Amino acid sequence: MNRDMAAESMTERIEKLRSVPLFSGLSDSSLEQIIDHATEFEASPGHVLVQPNQPGAGLFVIEEGKVTVDLRDRELELGEGEFFGELAMLDDSITHTGRVCAATQLKALAISRDDFAELLEQEPTIARSMLRVLAKRVTEARR
Repeated sequence: MNRDMAAESMTERIEKLRSVPLFSGLSDSSLEQIIDHATEFEASPGHVLVQPNQPGAGLFVIEEGKVTVDLRDRELELGEGEFFGELAMLDDSITHTGRVCAATQLKALAISRDDFAELLEQEPTIARSMLRVLAKRVTEARR
């Protein structure tokens, strides 16, 4: 756990993480596992977090702030509680499809590919939550 996370009590961290829809249905012990595997970071507006055609190294979960996702045919905005980088995590041969930049001051969690794979093994409900969001994103992309 990094210093910022250590400053908050574990109970506060668990409740903050539980407010993220992706993790809302998880037990306290599962949320503690995520906290142990996650790195909290901050980024200033304009900071590039993900470049297209680059391999995915991790999953990002937005705690505070917003990012813009520039795709070939449109731009999306993601905010608090949303995540990105998931597609490139699903298969080693998949690369990022868009460019992601901090639109505002950003506070987020990063979970490495290996740690995320371990978390999915321990907590398959994360995968179900991700699939719901992915299905919605695919449906919206077809409009």
